[in-house]
Amino acid sequence: MNYAYLGPAGTFTESALLQVPGAADAQRIPASNVNVALSMVREGAADAAMVPIENSVEGGVSATLDAIAQGESLQIVSEILVPITFVLAVRPGIDSLAQIKQVSTHGHAWAQCRLWAEANIPGAAFTPASSTAAGALTLEEADPPHDAAICSPLVAQERGLKVLVSGVEDNVGAVTRFILVTRPGRIPQPTGVDKSTLILPLPEDRPGALMELLEQFTARGVNLSRIESRPTGKSLGEYFFSVDIEGHVAEERVAAALSGLHRLSPKLRFLGSYPAAQGLEASVDTHNSDAAFSEARAWVQSLRDRV
Repeated sequence: MNYAYLGPAGTFTESALLQVPGAADAQRIPASNVNVALSMVREGAADAAMVPIENSVEGGVSATLDAIAQGESLQIVSEILVPITFVLAVRPGIDSLAQIKQVSTHGHAWAQCRLWAEANIPGAAFTPASSTAAGALTLEEADPPHDAAICSPLVAQERGLKVLVSGVEDNVGAVTRFILVTRPGRIPQPTGVDKSTLILPLPEDRPGALMELLEQFTARGVNLSRIESRPTGKSLGEYFFSVDIEGHVAEERVAAALSGLHRLSPKLRFLGSYPAAQGLEASVDTHNSDAAFSEARAWVQSLRDRV
């Protein structure tokens, strides 16, 4: 196996990848952005890619939501949760916060440290980087373009960077969710605590169109753990919905919901069922159990046999 991931080395994404059994001894290929990582999987240059999809502070990672919704179909096979903490690393010669005029990091990291920055380095200008590690690596240059970078403790330690302040995040206990993506193939067996991810295009823009889609979940007792709207990019007002549901396609209630959704939105994209990294077993009413669906289907078949 070889794995692509949002690089460079030392990112939180690599930390997530290293939690995958066997990944520490496999070839790991850093990608400059999410699109490149997923393209490597689509083109066969990598067997799988680890990319961020959701943060407990900022919500969905739009680059991933968009990239996985378009182009050749892909499949999510697992998810990893990584606690997020940040340090302020500085270039040589910087010994105090007052000296910092320019700071670089990824946009999501900046959003999670903005309050700290406003309180402690209010005069510093922010320059976005493609990743937290990329911003930190500029500090190694002979003439760094930035005075400081907000990055993971791992990259600061591995690169021997000078850390001026640790724990600069605004929300202690923040978590980022990462997904391992492959080309479509076998779906992991249900574990009893599973999640499925879908891309739901809105077939037409009219009153009640979204409600019709959501009713397919409600009628089968399928709980949504995440729903986000994203523009299709075709024209203003055209959206698709990225949805996580509790349950596995092998479960009757989930399969029935997918069947109903496909009738309403034939371009529905199924991105996979996989073990949930965190969560309780879904609460399923008796009338939505597999046994209830099987019994109801057998009853209807007995009627059709009489035709």
